Amino acid sequence: MGMPEPIPDVRFLTVAEVAAIMRVSKMTVYRLVHAGELPAIRFGRSYRVPESAVTAALHNPVADAG
Repeated sequence: MGMPEPIPDVRFLTVAEVAAIMRVSKMTVYRLVHAGELPAIRFGRSYRVPESAVTAALHNPVADAG
């Protein structure tokens, strides 16, 4: 057996932290998660969003013309 592969250093943010960084409401973050526009992992009853996903979303904004 070889050495186990190292776990990448991923930082997860709470919905409230994501909302503060993106300057939107927590409900908007939940909508983005449920729509599949922002990847998230569910921990118990709460969601955690990878920091890299937030950074990517901020660098590639999608305008909602609706």
